[in-house]
Amino acid sequence: MTVASPPNPEASSSDSEAQPPAAPRQAPRVGSALRVIASLTTLSRFSGLARDAVCSRIFGAGAIWSAFAFAFLLPNLFRRLFGEGALSAAFLPEYARLTDADPPRAGAFAGAMVRIVSLWLIGATIAGEVILGVLVLAGVGAEDGLALRLAMIMLPFMPLVCTTAIFGSMLQCHDRFGVPAAAPILVNLCIIAAATTWTFWLEAGTTAAIYAVAIAVLIAGVFQVGWSLAALRRHRPSIHARTESVRPEIRRTLRRMAPVAIGMSALQINTLIDGLIASWPVLVGPTISIPFLTSAITYPLDEASNSILFFGQRLYHFPLGVFGIALATAVFPMLSRSINEPKAFRDTLLRGLRLSLFIGVPASVGLALIREPLIAVIYRGGEFSDEAMLRTASVLLGYSPGIWAFALIHVFTRAMYAHGDTRTPVRVSLVTIGVNFILNVSLIWVLREAALAWSTTACAIGQCAVLAVICRRRFGDGSRTAALVTPVGRTLVATGAMAIAVLAAGWALPADGDWWIQFLRLSVCVSAGGAAFVIVAIATRAPEIGWLLERNRPDANAGPA
Repeated sequence: MTVASPPNPEASSSDSEAQPPAAPRQAPRVGSALRVIASLTTLSRFSGLARDAVCSRIFGAGAIWSAFAFAFLLPNLFRRLFGEGALSAAFLPEYARLTDADPPRAGAFAGAMVRIVSLWLIGATIAGEVILGVLVLAGVGAEDGLALRLAMIMLPFMPLVCTTAIFGSMLQCHDRFGVPAAAPILVNLCIIAAATTWTFWLEAGTTAAIYAVAIAVLIAGVFQVGWSLAALRRHRPSIHARTESVRPEIRRTLRRMAPVAIGMSALQINTLIDGLIASWPVLVGPTISIPFLTSAITYPLDEASNSILFFGQRLYHFPLGVFGIALATAVFPMLSRSINEPKAFRDTLLRGLRLSLFIGVPASVGLALIREPLIAVIYRGGEFSDEAMLRTASVLLGYSPGIWAFALIHVFTRAMYAHGDTRTPVRVSLVTIGVNFILNVSLIWVLREAALAWSTTACAIGQCAVLAVICRRRFGDGSRTAALVTPVGRTLVATGAMAIAVLAAGWALPADGDWWIQFLRLSVCVSAGGAAFVIVAIATRAPEIGWLLERNRPDANAGPA
């Protein structure tokens, strides 16, 4: 597959500067960076599971947690969109180029972006607070407007998390992937501390405890900014530096941010739409009024629906965050630095795609197979009922088949952004978001909240297919793309062996029982499936195993093996 650099739609602008010639480099190994990000992201996700295990037992899957889940939608959307998407994707290529060519200008550029983004988001936060305050005073929302009140508390998390995202991108350019990957741990620990302190020590009610949890999210955002800034002590952004010399870079970054936000955020925007649809009962009520109908219609979702959706999303985000987004994060700086070196760009992209499939396909199948014991171990108990467990399992079954597609979308879009193409992913994403909304409002009447998961998965697979075709035409040739058939076939064979092992282990153990029985069943199924996958992958000589264990040293060919 011969990679030719596509024309950069912004390269001809008058404010573009000639990029200095880069020294030839070998195709970088992504395994080492991926291991750092994945290991710390794994720790972060486990702390998140601990957070959810605590909160599910304290608050259950009802109106209070549904209100919190809605309130957390907007700041969480900005965390994913900017921390894992638009801001980083627009900022990182420019900062990486300046870091290699002129470090003082890189610091001035970073400082200017911190000022601009922070001021813009502070203004947006103030406007949002005013709107939410008016709605609360107007008496909108169930439970005395609990969802809107919680949203007012957590809205200032937006500028904090976006500042953290800029600092995280800077750290990644300096090969420090650990701090940004571990930053979410602070949020999880603060939530756990608030929920347990107010519930068990202060013996407060669940309403008071949920307010404490919302305040803890805001405090965690302050901690994240301080921790990231401390890690940048050698490369801190020049907040007070003059910006005349970096105005072209600032303009390019700001122009790219809006389309990049749309192009990379179809999954996040779809998640937001899903949450809004599921939150209708806690925001408006149990019915919906339709013009030209004399009476209101009973809404197909209830006050627990947004909680169920939240808990299901948390579980499929685990493998996606640990491996899918972690891999794309590790690959993106390498793609950005090799756009003028076709072979290095091609090898990095191919390696990213193959690793995404090697991890994403078994994750999709495995998560669907172990969903019931997984949910029982993490969530069931306290206020979390058996009915809530079954409904969460239905949601997770809908999300599971799309994990591999979610992961590939991140790699494909980052390849395009590395070359300055922000328009193509935007067009694809807009269509995806529209189709997802139509499927959502159509299927919830039949599948309830599980419809939101199946719609998101179907749209992600379609988006992935379209991006794959575009990238094949732009970056490769047919012979090189056809060579992916063999490694994908090996992955499917190993995944099949894993599925058989998981089903056999599950059949040999009791399906019902207390927490320890479910924990034993989950442990045996995961161990048997993981061992089967690795054994078959090694037996078929899948090179992806070696890539995950590699260290940063010059690499040979990353092509088909």
